[in-house]
Order: sequence, then C-alpha cells, then structure tokens
Amino acid sequence: MYIVFEGIDGAGKSTQIQHLKEWLIESGFKTEIVVEPTNSDVGKLIRKILRNPNATNENTQRTLGLLFAADRMLLMDEIEKKENEKIAIISDRSFYSSLAYQKPFEWIKEINKYVKKPDIVLLLDLDEKSALSRIEGEDTFESDEFLKNVRKNYLKMAEESNFKIINANTGENRVKLEIKRAIAPYFEICVSGIIE
Repeated sequence: MYIVFEGIDGAGKSTQIQHLKEWLIESGFKTEIVVEPTNSDVGKLIRKILRNPNATNENTQRTLGLLFAADRMLLMDEIEKKENEKIAIISDRSFYSSLAYQKPFEWIKEINKYVKKPDIVLLLDLDEKSALSRIEGEDTFESDEFLKNVRKNYLKMAEESNFKIINANTGENRVKLEIKRAIAPYFEICVSGIIE
C-alpha cells in the first residue's frame, strides 16, 4: 500500500505522517516513511534551490519540476521493493506536488508519466494565510499569492482524482482522527474504537 500525504507547506503533513505510522504499526502493519525530495544527490540539490529567494519564479519552478521528476524516479525502486515486502509506504509528497507547484501542468504530467501512482492520497487542506503563519521563521520564500494558487491546483486535482480531503485547520487530534477514518477501510482496521 502506497499512501501519500499532500498539501501546501504548513498543513501539518510531517506530524500526521508520524501519527499514522505509529497507528499502523500498533495495528500490526509494517510501515515506513519516505520523503520527497529524498536524500539522494538530486534531492540535496532540490533542497538547496528551495532555499533560494528566487525559488518561486517560473524558470526555477521548471528546473525544480525536472529535478523532482528525476529524484522521484530514483525513489521508485525503493517503493516497489518495500511493497513487495508487504510494507505500507507513507510518503510525504508525490508527483501531485509537482503538478500543484510547478507548471505548465501537461509538461509536468509528461515528465512524471513513469512514476507510480499512490493507492491513497490524503490532501491536508489549509488556507494560505494559516499556512504562512505556521511556517513563519522557517526558510521559505513562498508568498500568499503563490500558496493560494498551489492550494487551488490541489483542490482541482482532488476533485478530478478522488483524493481524501482532510480539513487541516481543525486541530491536530481532529485531523488525526479523520485520517484514521479515511485509512482504516483499506487496512480492514475496525473503526468502532475510533471515537471523537
């Protein structure tokens, strides 16, 4: 099972991924986390570029689109190997992030056409103002307008691709509960014990 968390920066993906991993392990499933960008040489280059003040300009975003596609292809072997070992993979981002952040859309789709599609996509949806307040002080050059467009792209894809949309503005515990409810049927975990 390949589970992906998507959403704009500040939506709480890292926190909720850890919660989900712990819950699945407690429920008897072998589980591992992968993160995009990875720690490969390509992934390290991506992280360096993302710290640049020009990271959101059009040409840099196109460059990042290519680098993310390359980094993602390197990750595919690892994901397939873990799946063959019956390990549930929880990923912090996937090619949907590139479709949301970089453009043009059709080109990004084309350069990611060999990438494995997730079994489940959980979109942690948060408005851009709340997101920026959460990541204040971090190394980010994302603007209100930029994140607004990215969120719009995510919501459009969610509608077309049947993502599970989770309201990320309801508090950590409520979000965790909604994720459990969304995931439980795929693992045949009884949800009767999951209460508000």
